[in-house]
Amino acid sequence: MSSDKVYRSELTPVDFLRRSARVYPNKTAIVYGERRYTYAQFSERVCRLASGLQNAGFTLGDRIAILSPNTPALLEAHFAIPALGGILVPVNIRLQPDEVAYILADSGARFLFIDEAFYPQIAELDLAQLQLIRITDTGQADDPYEQFLAAASPDPLLRVIDDEETPLSMNYTSGTTGQPKGVLCTHRGAYLNAMGQIVEIGLDRDSVFLWTLPMFHCNGWCCTWAITAIGGTHVCLRSIEPDAVWALLADERITHYNCAPTIQIMMVNSAKAHALDQPVTVSMGGSPPSPTLLAQMKKLNFQPIHLYGLTETYGPITICTWPDEWNALPAEEQARLRARQGQGYITAEDVRVVDENSHDVPRNGQTIGEVAMRGNTIMKGYYQQPEATAQAFRDGLFHSGDLAVWHPDGYIELRDRQKDIIISGGENISTIEVEQTIVRHSAVLECAVVSMPHEKWGERPKAFIALKEGQELTEAEIIAFCRDRLAHFKCPDAVEFGELPKTSTGKVQKFVLRELEWAGHKQRIN
Repeated sequence: MSSDKVYRSELTPVDFLRRSARVYPNKTAIVYGERRYTYAQFSERVCRLASGLQNAGFTLGDRIAILSPNTPALLEAHFAIPALGGILVPVNIRLQPDEVAYILADSGARFLFIDEAFYPQIAELDLAQLQLIRITDTGQADDPYEQFLAAASPDPLLRVIDDEETPLSMNYTSGTTGQPKGVLCTHRGAYLNAMGQIVEIGLDRDSVFLWTLPMFHCNGWCCTWAITAIGGTHVCLRSIEPDAVWALLADERITHYNCAPTIQIMMVNSAKAHALDQPVTVSMGGSPPSPTLLAQMKKLNFQPIHLYGLTETYGPITICTWPDEWNALPAEEQARLRARQGQGYITAEDVRVVDENSHDVPRNGQTIGEVAMRGNTIMKGYYQQPEATAQAFRDGLFHSGDLAVWHPDGYIELRDRQKDIIISGGENISTIEVEQTIVRHSAVLECAVVSMPHEKWGERPKAFIALKEGQELTEAEIIAFCRDRLAHFKCPDAVEFGELPKTSTGKVQKFVLRELEWAGHKQRIN
């Protein structure tokens, strides 16, 4: 696109594929079982996907949803849709039909690409306003998705982005109101966060990246674009089976993958676990790795990196950078230091810890404040929610809702969560959403849900329930009630019946319940 400013072009991660297809046309870009696509083929498939959408009536700014595991189709959507000037809406495959329906309606999606395995999640929904494209994920000519590509043009796409602050994706977060919010991510933010990933986790053209992290989570922490930018290889994976992952580590010579600590716990405890003959960088977020896990990883030649971020920050925005001098410290001290969330990415401004007036707290490792940040990799705002956006952006900062201390060396360390959010195995769970589901039961008077520590998942929801007079319920009945209405990972693991603690004004004191569950733990995050 022409411009009077010859010294400037608008930043977009779509350009990463254009370049890699020119520079590395014959290099393997995507591995998926028996399928292999070079960068030239990857680029052609993206062009065909974009052309097919144009043929189907796409207009600039359309929201296009996709419900898929980590397949080539989802990776291709991360380039084709933004290249057209559309907005990608990646949907969590673990959601229940009502939750999917809300996202489709709220986003105003015009198209839905649906992996056949997840079609039951939408089969009963009213999809009259959507154009539906099924994906059987065979890669064969009779796959409807492959037919969609084959019928379209492979011609290179024109560059249509004339404003890098245009949204390219809308990623839904659990929020704190019981309904998810659409987080608007821009071409500029995605480009810069992808470049940050390259620097911070050490990617280069020899990197072979295994997709254990869902691409629908913050666009795979922007690694969908980062791996492509440096001409690395994407190894796609439909589902995570630790034994199968161990096989891929050897067969494909994996160098990097990202995950929640829960996945790595499964990996080190697999029957196939063994010391690797080459180091594998494992970037983890959601909760800090435990000393036990770190020791096990070291024995197996995994190199851990601890990251922190939110959907509103395109995924990771801080890294616990590891100074060489820390290597001389005892193992327990190393584990304690690695549990810190660290400092801002090279593409981010300083991540701060502030008081209620948005002033920095002392860097003494003791004063608790709220994690706040601003800069290039902060969302543009919440879709059609100006009040929620204004609240999050007050005082010129994005307020995360996470509580932390600030150490003298500038590293932040989380201590608690201000939002009613539980992070379980890397998945966000809104306690309010769970509460609102439980109180729909005719026998329930009121309910409070808090986090409780969990050895495997870090933390899980626990429900405290006051029943209506004369009513009886069991823990199993409540859990079953939730499982019929919520994604299973959101459902409580435990239920306790009785009167709820309240203030003099009748507000439930959730902090009292949380303290009871976390008694004996130094932190209220696990």
